[in-house]
Amino acid sequence: MATEFKPIMLGIVCNWCCYGGADLAGVSRFQYPPYIRLIRVMCSGRVDMSFIIRAFQNGTDGVFVGGCHLGDCHYVTQGNHDAINMVEMTKKILANIGVNPARLRLEWVSAGEGIRFASIMNEFAEQITKLGPLGKSEGIENSLLQLKLEAVNRLIPYLRVVQNERLQVRKSTEEEYKEYYASEECNRLFRELIADKITLSEIIQLLREKAFSPGDLASNLNLNLSEISRHLISSANHGLIRYDAGQKRYAIAQSNYR
Repeated sequence: MATEFKPIMLGIVCNWCCYGGADLAGVSRFQYPPYIRLIRVMCSGRVDMSFIIRAFQNGTDGVFVGGCHLGDCHYVTQGNHDAINMVEMTKKILANIGVNPARLRLEWVSAGEGIRFASIMNEFAEQITKLGPLGKSEGIENSLLQLKLEAVNRLIPYLRVVQNERLQVRKSTEEEYKEYYASEECNRLFRELIADKITLSEIIQLLREKAFSPGDLASNLNLNLSEISRHLISSANHGLIRYDAGQKRYAIAQSNYR
């Protein structure tokens, strides 16, 4: 008899509102799955993309970020606006590497909304249970998934700068944020500034293991050969990788990407 899948789930919640809602849910005996582990931070704006990527690298099937309602942040900087920018960008990155962005969820819960917190947790747990283990529903083997996640993880310092300088926006409502991140303008900037960098990082990550031919790289990364070749030629011209004409393979340049 098959064992029922019990997902590994993580919630990162702000101290002032969402954690208060979780506490109220517990005191009021509002039931939600006990396997959702909560981490408390002082503000949802403190949640970094690296936290989420690391959670998925460690096998977490779903990540929840909870904060104060927009306009109700306890800090002058309004950290929940930073949180929504970060989460929406992370969702686009997850989709780019083949991970279902529905595995990441952001919600606003006040300290007095215990029943709302429990309802969201139950709904999210049901959704992740239906999706199944991370990578399985996406059709990605674990080794490739780990490679892609690590490729993103190594890019996070660059991604922070890009978001702060080019993609950070300030909107009034959550709907306006979602409209912006789904817009052609945002998609264009994402393609120009991020998508190619992720592909290159995946190539470099694979070449750290051993030398590969362009065809083998394309096969291992499930990418188009012409796209792989474009990145290889450009990277070789910049001295990031080297081409062994005898073996017809590319390898990491000795002085780079240790």
